Amino acid sequence: MSTARTIPVWGRLDDTAAWFDANPPAGDQDVVVVGAGIAGLTTATCLLREGRRVLVVDREGIGAGETLRTSAHLASALDDRFHVLARQHGKDGARLAAASHAAAIDWMEALAAGHADCEFKRVPGYLFAHDGEADGLRRELEAAREAGLQVEWCEAGDGLPATLGPALRFDAQARVEMGAYLDVLAREVRDGGGRFLRAEVVAISGGQAPELELRNGTRLRARTVVAAGNVPFHETGATYLKQAPYRTYVVAGQVPAGAVPDALYWDDADPYHYVRLRETADPARMQLLVGGEDHKTGQDDDPEAYARLQAWTRERFPAVEHFREAWSGQVLEPADGLAFIGADPDNDNVWLITGDSGNGLTHGTLGALLVTDLVQGRDNPWRELYDPARKPVRAGGEWLRENANAALQFRDWIRPAQVDDPAEIAPGTGAVLRRGLHRVAVYRAGDGTLHAHNARCPHLGCVVRWSGEEKSWDCPCHGSRFEARTGAILNGPTSEPLAPFDLENPG
Repeated sequence: MSTARTIPVWGRLDDTAAWFDANPPAGDQDVVVVGAGIAGLTTATCLLREGRRVLVVDREGIGAGETLRTSAHLASALDDRFHVLARQHGKDGARLAAASHAAAIDWMEALAAGHADCEFKRVPGYLFAHDGEADGLRRELEAAREAGLQVEWCEAGDGLPATLGPALRFDAQARVEMGAYLDVLAREVRDGGGRFLRAEVVAISGGQAPELELRNGTRLRARTVVAAGNVPFHETGATYLKQAPYRTYVVAGQVPAGAVPDALYWDDADPYHYVRLRETADPARMQLLVGGEDHKTGQDDDPEAYARLQAWTRERFPAVEHFREAWSGQVLEPADGLAFIGADPDNDNVWLITGDSGNGLTHGTLGALLVTDLVQGRDNPWRELYDPARKPVRAGGEWLRENANAALQFRDWIRPAQVDDPAEIAPGTGAVLRRGLHRVAVYRAGDGTLHAHNARCPHLGCVVRWSGEEKSWDCPCHGSRFEARTGAILNGPTSEPLAPFDLENPG
């Protein structure tokens, strides 16, 4: 039942590499956007349309972070449940949340218009009960209607596979071909006069003229900085204690065209499953993208996640055929279900977009719309709802649970080493050793060479753990991730890579 991991079906936008300068431009900048994913590129597009001069900085290139790992659901019917959002943000807040995500889908539809390769399509969305119990669906039906969504009750088999049982049907949801859409968005930035710089930003400090420090020591100054790189890595206490990192998995199978109605599907399990269809070059076949099996990053590394997703799919979508692709991505779950978008309370003239909550494409898009208004001095009805400085008071239980979980991971400092001798580490795997007071992350490459790094995460000092699925070192506290051979950063919030460690002379 195993499926080989691949890069996501959207591929990489390698033809955009030539757009990136290797050296920073001279002089102070107007706007610097850090991150070339959905949030950063949409923000750059919006600000360019306002007449601002924009520099987009990314260490790897367009879509190289988490954006191209999405399953590309576009939903205003949020997966955090509207009866929960109403409790945490009030009924007005739930209505604003639905309206803001709907506005994001509208904006994406307008950008994709005229670009057939984006394959933007409005489809219904179906929420069904994972255990067949309908009480939760009935409660959500009322809350979703109060939030302003077009939603109706559907009995089993009424326009959706009978294996799913009764469901709620939401109108005006959508899907998009993410690689093509991101390419259109990036070209919009380039053609609008935006510039690109390939560099790693290691620090941002606010002020009248915020400053960015690059890995090579170069410093950039700007009037405005937008941190849109998935998770803040600079010194701000605005978000990292209020959101938790999760790894989510996707498998891609095939179904005969027409065997599964073209729609979005998701259930109410915890963690939940999410499903959508994707067109293929063969008109007689559709690709079925199925995600779920989420777990905290760095915790509960599970080699059977993909197999369980396949089994779940075959049970509920029996028309599915062979699975050929699989991948994972990182999502950030805010304690109260909504992203953190707006002014960084700890850094003047620095703006944040983070906390995708599994709805990264719409959160990233509405984040750009909101930040653009605020940067331009306009008010926006969504400002307070997404304010990074807000306190998740009504989600206090979730906040305590996640932070207690993070604190418990520091126990790794007193636990026994996984192995005593590097010779016990098989090729293509890693383990954490003890050398005196040090914890050492050791990876043995396929050619037998050893690569050792200090296992202390530079962010807040947790001990990293080996991910057998991603072949990376992952921090179980706040989700920083590092490359196995080099210790280079794959994900923040760390701003520093793992330090090399000399096994022969530990010091």
